[in-house]
Order: sequence, then C-alpha cells, then structure tokens
Amino acid sequence: MPTKARLSQAAVEERRQAVLRHVVAEGEVGIGALAARFGVSLMTMHRDLDDLAARHLLRKERGRAVAYPALTMETATRFRVDANLADKAALCAAAATRIAPGDTVLVDDSTTLYPLAAALAEIDQLTVVTNSVGVAQRMATAAPGVEVALLGGRYRGEYNCCTGPEVVRGLARIRADLALMSATAVLQGRLYHPMREFVEVKEAMLASAARALLLADHSKFGKTATHAYGTAALYEAVITDAATPAEEIAALDGLGVAVQTVTVPKDRP
Repeated sequence: MPTKARLSQAAVEERRQAVLRHVVAEGEVGIGALAARFGVSLMTMHRDLDDLAARHLLRKERGRAVAYPALTMETATRFRVDANLADKAALCAAAATRIAPGDTVLVDDSTTLYPLAAALAEIDQLTVVTNSVGVAQRMATAAPGVEVALLGGRYRGEYNCCTGPEVVRGLARIRADLALMSATAVLQGRLYHPMREFVEVKEAMLASAARALLLADHSKFGKTATHAYGTAALYEAVITDAATPAEEIAALDGLGVAVQTVTVPKDRP
C-alpha cells in the first residue's frame, strides 16, 4: 500500500487556522467532531489543538476545544493586522504631524501603529523605540532613515512583540519626547486590555514619555476587557475617526481630553 504523502508545514498551519476559525465560530467543539470534520485522526487533531492552545489561540479542555473571548482573539496580531487599514493609516498620518525632527518616539505593539513607518519617512533624525517586531520591520523597509531601538524581552510570537520585566526596565532608562499608543478597548474614556503584561508595557511607556497620543479607530470603542489601566486623560489627545460613536466622543470631552477626528479616504470603486 502506498504511503500517504506527508503534508508540508504550510498545509498543516492552513488546516490549524481552519480549525481555529471553526472553533471561534462555534464557541466550543468536541475533538472527535473536529477530527471528523477535517478528515484527520484523533491523534492528529490533538496535536493541532495542542499547538493552537500553546499559542493561546484557544483552550483545550477535556474532550473539546473552546474559543477565547472575542477581545482576546482580536488581540492576536494575525487577527488584527489587516483590519481597518485605511482608518489606521489616517490616524498615523495625523499623529505624524505632531512629531518634530530629532524627536525620540515610543511606539507600542498595536497594529494600529503599523502604518506609521510610511508617515515618518520624511521626518529627519528620528529615533523610534518599540517593543514591536512588526513596527521595527516596517520601519526598516519604509523609513530606513529612522533609527530604531527594539526593546527585548519575552517574545510573543502571536503578537510579534516582546513583553515582560526586561521591556519595562528598558523603558525606565529612556526619556522620550512622545509615546504613540493604541488600546484594545475603550468605554466612556476608560482604557482596557485583556492581558496584564501588555498593560504593564503601556504604563511604562506613559511614564517614560513627556507626552502621549492615543490612536484608536471606531472599532475600539464601546468595549471592555479584563484589565482597566486608567483613562484617556493620561494622553495629550485622542486621534480617532468620524465613525466613533458620539457618546464615546462626549465621554472623552468630559475628561478634558482633546479629540482629533480624522477623515478616512473611501476606497474608489
């Protein structure tokens, strides 16, 4: 009997992502049902789920796979990097107008800041300090004239960034002109994130910068997550888009926070 061809790692990952999407859609699924749906053995499905669980993309419990809450899923880079790209680019372009030549700028791990590289390419003598490998990579490609310092620590592959005490200690030794940051969730001016170690990095960036801007598109508002870490009043201004709910803008106004609302170009047909 001919031996069944072994799948490439890319094909295995494609199946695992399909498994993940199905579990997220259903909330929870029995392991036997998953094996039958994807035409693999129970042993193979256990390996797939072990891998996804190790990457904190789902929970593997007795006989079943369980999806994480939506906000935790949204935090993983692969689920947010392509979301609201036009909004993110508009927010970054607006933030870039507040940066002066020679500034040292802290940038957090938010994919909202990924389009920043192109916006900074024409500003002279900038230094960007970040814990985001994704931001550093984009700077190297789109803004090679910007000096980039990458903060090392525990590498989080699903978020393509570093966290932990090493990052926090590194930030304590830096005095930056400006911090550019985003938030996973904002409700009535209160900021939230589902993972405490990411909150610690954000708090350290705020402490190390003379001023800070919060970039958050409309999709971030009206939500909460596990960890609250202050309000938008910690920031010089909030940069958002016109689709952000009026009641959320009013809450920011009530905190005395300046709000800059950007116009997001519409795609042409």
